[in-house]
Amino acid sequence: MRRMKLETIQNHVMKTFVSRALRKHAGKMIRRAEEGRLSVVTSKGEPVFVAVPMHAGVLPEEVVTALAMRLFDEERVSLGMAARMAGLSVGEMMEVLGRHGIAVIRTGTDELQRSLLDFGVTKPG
Repeated sequence: MRRMKLETIQNHVMKTFVSRALRKHAGKMIRRAEEGRLSVVTSKGEPVFVAVPMHAGVLPEEVVTALAMRLFDEERVSLGMAARMAGLSVGEMMEVLGRHGIAVIRTGTDELQRSLLDFGVTKPG
């Protein structure tokens, strides 16, 4: 197994982890992120992805907001969590999502049918 190496990038120490050791070092990567440090995972000597801390100052604001929007759109996080990730209020996050054409209110089929019945609209057929 390849030894881990250290690289310095923009005043952050970036630890390199071999992908085969990822499970073994997941906790270490999380602690490093909590400390504001980056980690890169390699496979066959090539970088595969970078684990980047989410706190302010490390990632450009646009990247964090784009990630929050994507996770919300994929229904992986709530509106409140997306807003918190982006450093915005819920209202501000709703505006950002709207500007990008991402629906904030998502009504399921059952809920929509109940609403239609409440308005006296019956199902065709």
